[in-house]
Amino acid sequence: MDSTHLHLLLNHFPIIGTIIGTGIMAYGYFTQSDATKKAALLTWVAMALCAVPVFLTGEPAEEMVEGLPGVSEALIGAHEEAAELAIWVMEALGLLSLLALFINFKTERTTNAVIGITFALSLVTFGLMARTGYLGGQIRHTEIRSGAGGQVPAAEILGGDKDDD
Repeated sequence: MDSTHLHLLLNHFPIIGTIIGTGIMAYGYFTQSDATKKAALLTWVAMALCAVPVFLTGEPAEEMVEGLPGVSEALIGAHEEAAELAIWVMEALGLLSLLALFINFKTERTTNAVIGITFALSLVTFGLMARTGYLGGQIRHTEIRSGAGGQVPAAEILGGDKDDD
């Protein structure tokens, strides 16, 4: 398995894991369960850790695909810029989650302010990660590109020529 495979394998975890953690936290608020809130915080810490190898394997993945037909440098650039912002916000979420866990374990009671800020940051993080994933998917998945540039002629899909009428 090379770094491109690793990038493609792991890139879904920070996106899906962040929104799962957000759902867990919402449930923890609803049930007023500290254990459930801790589970959400641990989920976000795990996703912040998982995002690091995803980010670090992005450059080698770019090197593998940038010369392939149909791959746009502009799409790679947009994905890379989105990833740079998303990784910083994800790591901030992970660190804030660790802080909330430390406060919780240290004092047996996490401040609602820290949990609230962490919850809000998780929503922002999910949005940034989802956007990054969407832009990354457009690099090789022409079927999700918007506009005429993303459409694949039926003849190409069916394996025939345009001139075969």
